[in-house]
Amino acid sequence: MKLLLVEDDPAMQTTLQRALSRRGIRVQACGDGRVALDLWLGNPPDVVLLDLTLPGMDGLQVLAAARKEGLRTPVLILTARGTVGDRVLGLNAGADDYLPKPFDLEELEARLRALARRSADSNADLEDKSAPSAITVGSLRYEKESGAVYHLDQVMELSPRELALLRPLLAQPGHAVTKERLFELVFPGAQEVQFEAIEVIAYRLRKKLNHTGVQLMTLRGLGYLLKASA
Repeated sequence: MKLLLVEDDPAMQTTLQRALSRRGIRVQACGDGRVALDLWLGNPPDVVLLDLTLPGMDGLQVLAAARKEGLRTPVLILTARGTVGDRVLGLNAGADDYLPKPFDLEELEARLRALARRSADSNADLEDKSAPSAITVGSLRYEKESGAVYHLDQVMELSPRELALLRPLLAQPGHAVTKERLFELVFPGAQEVQFEAIEVIAYRLRKKLNHTGVQLMTLRGLGYLLKASA
């Protein structure tokens, strides 16, 4: 696993870099928000471990800028800010998990590996080199290389979580994907997120699909599926 560690405290940065490297994780570390964004864009890691309090750009600004650039790398926010409000801000900005300081190193490692594993699983069906470079369902087209979803050649404005929900459904059009599986893909490692949150993301995505002729259908007891109108 390749990790980008963004932490401005030199002692904490050194400690984490050494400890995680001993566990077989390749760690690239920096302590500045703007530098972190450049590193992320230039050499995307498997997971980003991101502090919120940073010079140059704070962690939320770095995260927002990365998501705007289309970077889908899983992000675990690591910060001394422990309030519910801060957690909500981080998750709404596109973070995938949140661990307040102080923390247990074993738990941190487990969460990082869970994010990397779930991200790899969510991409598996779309990364087959022998498969077509795009998936089409009705008027929707998913371009694997860019990660963008198009409707009639226009890029759809989707949040990272909406895209995380849509991708596995595009990979299996007409087939149900369970809520449990989708929850793991949309909220990987987020232990404090209620299971019903997946319904909120589905509601938002359904509204954006209303004009496309592709329906996001709920199958009671089974999950969700995509169906193109005849």
